[in-house]
Amino acid sequence: MKAIIIDDEAGGREYLSQALARVCPNVQLLGMAENADQGYLLIRESQPDLVFLDVEMPNGSGFDLLRRFENINFELIFVTGFDKYALNAIKFNCLDFLLKPYSFEDLAKAVEKAKIKHQEKDLKSHMANLLFNLQQNKSELLKIPLPTSEGFEFVEIKSIIHLEADGKYTRFHCAGGKSLFISRSLKDYQGMFEEHGFFRIHHKHLINLNKIKKYHKGEGGYVVMTNEANLDVSRKKKKEFLQRLSQGGTR
Repeated sequence: MKAIIIDDEAGGREYLSQALARVCPNVQLLGMAENADQGYLLIRESQPDLVFLDVEMPNGSGFDLLRRFENINFELIFVTGFDKYALNAIKFNCLDFLLKPYSFEDLAKAVEKAKIKHQEKDLKSHMANLLFNLQQNKSELLKIPLPTSEGFEFVEIKSIIHLEADGKYTRFHCAGGKSLFISRSLKDYQGMFEEHGFFRIHHKHLINLNKIKKYHKGEGGYVVMTNEANLDVSRKKKKEFLQRLSQGGTR
């Protein structure tokens, strides 16, 4: 793969270039840029397969750079150590990232994932959704792309009532009776959703706290959701769950 690095920190560029030479010898480094303007020109000139893109840079972020392209035909690995909201938005859109400081092993895994991905036809939609989310109020991400047999379906987060574990898969239960069966585990989604008003009440259930109709007491008790689903609360989660309810669902 042909790659470029866009990072405003000289130390960051140097570390990444040396790490690539050491653990990813099949990656050809075409060049490096220290800001969004240089990065834009370098991408246009070199036509890379892979771009390592810093998120936070002076005079234009990595996201500002991406908005300048009508078509994104290269793989992306974001490199960031700052904005928690931006990192969560990247995760929501199934895009790869390296969180500073990262290890050689982290880098090798990210590059390997980039090699085996063939996202060209889907990346544009992912990026459009990512940039849309980043333009909204930072208190809430609005949409998440869910992989389906036909591609991706973009679902409003506020419409999701609860997520149900089914082995290595997850079933999304949404408003209007809509249900989506996704080939990712519930654990993969837990960290993404917990900061947006969701709580894992049971090893099988991650619920939207804003979609609870009732809570019935018991050993663990159970909740009734707005879609009339009755979901058990585990004994281990009961105390923390009731604390969250008493706080209005916020941390």
